[in-house]
Amino acid sequence: MLEIMVRAQSGKVAMAEPKDIRLVVGLGNPGAEYEKTRHNAGYATIDVLAEHAGVRYWKSQAGMMVAGVKIAGKDIYLARPQTYMNEAGGPISKLVRQLKISPEELLVVHDDVDVPDTKLRLKFGGGHDGHNGLRSIIQKMGSRDFCRLRFGVGRPPGRMSVAQYTLRPLKGTQLESFAIEAQDAADVVDRTVAKGFAAEATRLG
Repeated sequence: MLEIMVRAQSGKVAMAEPKDIRLVVGLGNPGAEYEKTRHNAGYATIDVLAEHAGVRYWKSQAGMMVAGVKIAGKDIYLARPQTYMNEAGGPISKLVRQLKISPEELLVVHDDVDVPDTKLRLKFGGGHDGHNGLRSIIQKMGSRDFCRLRFGVGRPPGRMSVAQYTLRPLKGTQLESFAIEAQDAADVVDRTVAKGFAAEATRLG
C-alpha cells in the first residue's frame, strides 16, 4: 500500500506517501547470542550495506550506531539500535528528530514471519502486525507513515512459537540462505534509494 489516508487537523484528508530515503534502520537484538538469528535480519542487512560502502567508523548517537554512506550518489545514514527490539522506537524517534528526518524518509528493515522465507517485500505505513519492533517505533515516533522492508523468514514449523523460531541460532544451509537473503535485501535498499520506493515496491510485487 503506497499511500495512506491521514486526517488533517482541518478535517480535510491528506495523503501520506514515501519520500526519498535518507535513513535506513535495521532492527535486531544486540549481543553475540542473537547475531545469527532470524530476528536479526535488519542488523544483517545493515552490515551488508556497511560492507559495500566501506564503512570504517560508527558513531554512537541517540542510542544507535550510525554511519553516513553514499548510495547511488546520495547521502544516506545507516543505523542499528543498541537496545532490544521491543525498545527500538525510543532511539529511532530520537535519531529522526536529531537528523531532522521525516517518518516518510525512514526505511526500517525487519524480519517478517508473514512473508515467505527468502522473499522480500516493501511496504509503506500500516500497523505493526504483532511485531514488537514496529510497535515500539509507531508508539514512540507517533506515526505509522514510514517505509518498511519486510525480510521474509516464513512461519515456524509445527507448534513452535514465533519467538522460539525467530530467536533460534541458524546453522548450515539455513544460515547460508539467511546470508544470501541479507545480500538481496541490501540490493533492494540500493535500488529503493536509487530508483524510488514505488518503482522497487512494484518490481518486488
